[in-house]
Amino acid sequence: MDFSSFLTSLGTSFVIFLVLMLLFTWLSRKPGNTVIYYPNRILKGLGPYKGGSSTRNPFAWIRAAMSSTEKEIIEISGYDTAVYFVFLRTVLGILVLTGIALLPVLLPVAATDDSVKSTAAKTNGTFSDLDYSYMGNVKARSPRLWAFLIATYWVSFVTYYLLWKAYKHVSGLRANALMNHEVKLKPEQFAILVRDIPPVPAGQTRQKQVDSYFESIYPKTFYRSMVVTDNKVVNKLWKELEGYKKKLAHAEAVYAESKRAGKPEGAKPTNRIGFLGLIGNKVDSIEYYTKKIKEVSPKLESERKVTLREKQQNAALVFFKSRVIAASAAQSLHSQMVDKWTVSNAPEPRQVIWTNLNIKFYQRQVRQYVVYVIVALTIVFFMIPIGFISAFTTLENLKKYLPFLESIVNLDAIKTVLEAYLPQLALIIFLALLPKFLHFLSKAEGIPSESHVVRASSGKYFYFTVLNVFIGVSVVGTLFSTLKTIEKNPNSIVPLLGNNLPLNATFFLTYVALRFFVGYGLELSRIVPLIIFHLKKKYLCKTEAELKEAWLPGDLKYGTRVPGDMLIATIVLCYSVIAPIIILFGLVYFGLGWLILRNQALNVYVPSYESYGRMWPHMHTRILAALILHQVTMFGYFGVKKFSYAPFIISLIIPSLIFGFVCHKKFYRFFCDTPLEVALRDSKEITNNNMELIFKSYIPPSLSSEKIDDVPV
Repeated sequence: MDFSSFLTSLGTSFVIFLVLMLLFTWLSRKPGNTVIYYPNRILKGLGPYKGGSSTRNPFAWIRAAMSSTEKEIIEISGYDTAVYFVFLRTVLGILVLTGIALLPVLLPVAATDDSVKSTAAKTNGTFSDLDYSYMGNVKARSPRLWAFLIATYWVSFVTYYLLWKAYKHVSGLRANALMNHEVKLKPEQFAILVRDIPPVPAGQTRQKQVDSYFESIYPKTFYRSMVVTDNKVVNKLWKELEGYKKKLAHAEAVYAESKRAGKPEGAKPTNRIGFLGLIGNKVDSIEYYTKKIKEVSPKLESERKVTLREKQQNAALVFFKSRVIAASAAQSLHSQMVDKWTVSNAPEPRQVIWTNLNIKFYQRQVRQYVVYVIVALTIVFFMIPIGFISAFTTLENLKKYLPFLESIVNLDAIKTVLEAYLPQLALIIFLALLPKFLHFLSKAEGIPSESHVVRASSGKYFYFTVLNVFIGVSVVGTLFSTLKTIEKNPNSIVPLLGNNLPLNATFFLTYVALRFFVGYGLELSRIVPLIIFHLKKKYLCKTEAELKEAWLPGDLKYGTRVPGDMLIATIVLCYSVIAPIIILFGLVYFGLGWLILRNQALNVYVPSYESYGRMWPHMHTRILAALILHQVTMFGYFGVKKFSYAPFIISLIIPSLIFGFVCHKKFYRFFCDTPLEVALRDSKEITNNNMELIFKSYIPPSLSSEKIDDVPV
């Protein structure tokens, strides 16, 4: 990519961001759009504009986001969101401290050498002006390489310091959350999940088996148990009934609207009862759905009783009157056989994946390994198309493999735009296909809670993007584009990879710029959700429930957001010494992300679960993995530069591994289990009424009944 194309990419991305920001300023003031731009505040019963109408100026949201405290974030969006901002702040801190030291030193050191010029003269190659500011412009064996070696050490020690500081801070946040009196009354704090229950002894029911087992171990604090059931049929009937209720409410709203708009008697809505409502006889919608509700309701009640009595499975939720005992029980070994009576912390009621609870111990182990193999194969095979995309979407290859496009591609305006955006957009679109697939695979492992599935899919997505985007673009793309050279001279593969590594930095600069300007511009303006909402409101929504469903924003979607941020952090860290200018782009990305997402957390997104920072150890590990990849990359590149002191980098890789090991041993266990001293802090007596509410909160909607006695004992 030449320098003009780079500036075009940067400039147009910035213009798009400004346009989207102005659109946000204008659209967010419209009263009809408040449910799109302030849904979180509205759901909490707050006014859309914090501080009144005076805050409706174009930059009020920036002031509000910057002045907000961590305590406000926790109160409005929860601890998980607060921990996400600790992650953003930590990476931002790493980039600030590295940028202050690296930019004033490395840029002049690289720019005043002439390796690029001499290489261009020998190979008749073309280089952009940016290439002169990269480490690639420093000659092999040059004493100047000492500056880059010291810079690698600086990046590493800054990362160690800030990661340690952040881990301690997040641990404190989690402890405060778990010791909070309001948190202590959360249902999951008084329950454990029991799986792999042995076969029922003769003369007992599953419920009696579980109750007698835990009552004998915890005679004073055991409350009761809830045996997990096979809810497949009852769920289907419940969804069918809820669907008919919604359709009935919709039909009644349409009928009422027709009375207001037309004749006093109105026009009753009709629908066809055939396939997808497109064929079959026409019927009166209100009468039809009322009839269907009357038919399904008794079936559902009957199936509930059958499910509760006859479809009990080998898992249960066990409830205790003491939070300390529940925490202790979740960490204890209850059977001499590892595959019997396995216990763990209970998920939040809204997080439970009921269909996974009855999967047996060894099945879970096998599923996990099978999923790992599938993910590994997917990573390997996706490297091929991603490398192909990165190589094929260059202008030279487009003209070579699609000659009919040559006349169009050679036009200056089109050439500049394609060169600036085509490879990056192709990569972004290609990666957008993955998250749902990885979420499905994680769920297939038998994981019992939604937040755990999100963490698992997030990890897969991170390693997928790093291996395919960073390594795929850098290595596979280079191999693809230089295949003929390698065929003629196989020994040239290492020098080719080394020489092309800095050249790929410009691709990643534009990739990062596209992500923060266009990505965060779309995030702030919420153009797509706004258009969808107004289309639904105009043509589909007739009831308040339908309207609310149309504007509900969901959560921050950590499963894709965190790996995306981690990829940018990895790219910036790995190129921070090779191409220091990328630090500026990283600063803008994480700075804008902190600002814009803070606004979204305060006003827009509604958390779908709370894990009290359980994601942090994974964030920490992946930042450290990015640092180690940076160190390995530098070791290899110093080797390409024939720098005699390259082995000094090994003395950084070993401390990184030790640092990760120490952090894991010191902090990680606390994020898996609740320490008894934390559970005991300010512990108060809990009444039977509260225990009954806790128990009921775990009953699935399809099994909910006015009488709790419907649950067999």
